[in-house]
This record gives sequence, structure tokens and C-alpha cells, in this order.
Amino acid sequence: MSGPVEGFAGQHAIVTGGASGIGAALCRALAAAGATVVVGDVDLAGAEAVASSCPGGRATARHLDVTEAAAVQAAVDDVVAEHGRLDLMVNNAGISWGSRTEELSVAQWDTIIDINIRGVAHGVAAAYPVMVRQRGGHIVNTASMGGLMPSGLITSYCMTKHAVVGLSLSLRSEAVHHGVGVTAVCPSAVETRLLDTGGQGGFDGRRFYLTGQGMSRPLDPDDVARAVLRGVQRDDALVIAPARSKITYAVGRFAPGLTRRLTARFVRQQMEAMS
Repeated sequence: MSGPVEGFAGQHAIVTGGASGIGAALCRALAAAGATVVVGDVDLAGAEAVASSCPGGRATARHLDVTEAAAVQAAVDDVVAEHGRLDLMVNNAGISWGSRTEELSVAQWDTIIDINIRGVAHGVAAAYPVMVRQRGGHIVNTASMGGLMPSGLITSYCMTKHAVVGLSLSLRSEAVHHGVGVTAVCPSAVETRLLDTGGQGGFDGRRFYLTGQGMSRPLDPDDVARAVLRGVQRDDALVIAPARSKITYAVGRFAPGLTRRLTARFVRQQMEAMS
């Protein structure tokens, strides 16, 4: 997984949430593989820093709020106007809340739905018709292992990521008839700011995600980015990382009762630690 990825030369990509974490790593990996990349993020200064760090001078920064459908559409339209096509749309922007579910406000529910679900839907609505017309392209939607394995204390996050997986797998069965690929990315804990933000009421995201997924340290975003690009090349439906998480997913599918009991026990332990 450590080697560079090739095969994206001449392709044109948009990455939302590109100023940090997996998004930033994907921007660097795509540029290194020969693609031109729009680094989209509400943090324009961060997006500019990422764009300047991308090799080959093939990345540009753009202020992009994925909750604004018109802004996402404009980003897609601008790439198509400049290059004649859009090859890769990476709907990566996302947030997380960690807390007892009864402590979440309606505003928090609205915010995570707007970014994690509507933000992805806006990217699909803007990019997919273009790809249908050009008879090719690939949509990548960043979900999470939380989109495959439910857990309390991150209830709203798991809800949104389950929606992203459902959208991706459903669209994939339709998109294949137009030559368009769709991939959902489902990593375990990754070294991003999500591990240390969005917690309240004593919730420790880093402890929660690492302990819950049996990891001693988070995944390197650059390793995840390489896995995603290889998954795109293979037209994988799901990119699950690390490899041991595929076993966790398989156990969850074939022994759901056991998984629910283990998850409930883990959540109880975490709730006790928060007290």
C-alpha cells in the first residue's frame, strides 16, 4: 500500500473537504498520479496550503461549502468548462458529533445531515449527469466503518454514513449502465482532526474510535488515499481499511446478534468512562 499510484494522468478531479485529512491526502495522491485537482473546502487558506503542496502544479484551491448546492454545481460546471469533462468527483467533506444521543441539539442534527448527507447528494446531483453524458467517470463518497457498523454515542454520525453507503451502492447499480463507477470509502480510525473534535459530555473521540476498532494507532491518511485510488482503478464498490476491518464487517453481517451484544457492551463501558 506504500507505493505511489499511477494511471490518473490527464484526468480532472474535484475533492471536497480537501483542506485536511483524507481529502488533503487524496488531493496530493491524485496530483502525484497526474490528475488536475480542485481542492474544495470552506477553509480556503487550508485548501490553498494543500494545493501548493501538491506536486506538478496541477492543484487549485476553491472555497466550497458543500451545503450550498449551487456552489457545488458551479465547481463542477467550471471544471467542465475549462477541461471539457469531469473524471472524478470525491464527496469527502464531513463532520462528527460524539456524545450521548439525548444531549444532541436539533441544530447539531441539522448540521451533520446538511454536511454529511446533503453535501454528498449535492456532489452527486452536480457530477453524475455530467458523467452520464460523457459516458464515463467515477464518484467517490467518503463514508466510514461507522457506515457499515452502527454504534451508540456516535449515533448521528453513523446514521449519516449509513446513508452515504446506501446512496453509493444504490447509485452504483444504475451508474454501471452509463460507464460510471461509484465507490464508498469506509475506513476505520484515520489520523484526522475528526478524532479530536465534535465531542461533548466527556466523549473522547480518539479513545472511542481506537479502542472500539481494536487499533493501537490511527491509519495514515496517505495510506488511505492510495487505497482509495487503487479501489477506483478496480471499480470497487467499497474500500474498507485496514484489512482487518473487512473481517469485522463480515462478522457483523453473518453474526449480527453477536455484534450487537459486543457493541452494546463497548458503548456501556464508554458511557461509564464519560461519567
